[in-house]
Amino acid sequence: MGRPAAVVVQLVDDQLVRVTRFEFTAGAETGWHTHVMDYVITAVTDCQMQLEDPDGQVRNVLVPAGAAYRRDAGVLHNLINTGAVPMVFVEVEIRSQG
Repeated sequence: MGRPAAVVVQLVDDQLVRVTRFEFTAGAETGWHTHVMDYVITAVTDCQMQLEDPDGQVRNVLVPAGAAYRRDAGVLHNLINTGAVPMVFVEVEIRSQG
C-alpha cells in the first residue's frame, strides 16, 4: 500500500506568485512532481524530509521551523515526511515577469 498524500492548500494564486501550504502526516509524501517555477520553501514546523530524485538518489534533510531555501524551476522529485510527527511548510512559486 502507498504512502498517504500531503494535504495541499492553495493560499494565493495571482499574476506574481502562487503560495501553497503543504501539510504532511508522518510518512506522507508529495508524489513525484516537477517544479515549473522558481520557488522558495519556508518551514512552519521542523521538517524531517526525504527527497527522492529520479536518478535514484535519496537525501535526508532537516529544515528547522522558520528556515527557508530557494530552488530553480525544473526540479523533479518526491518529498516524504520521515519524521514521527506532522510537518508543514509554505511554498512560494515565482512567476516569470519576462
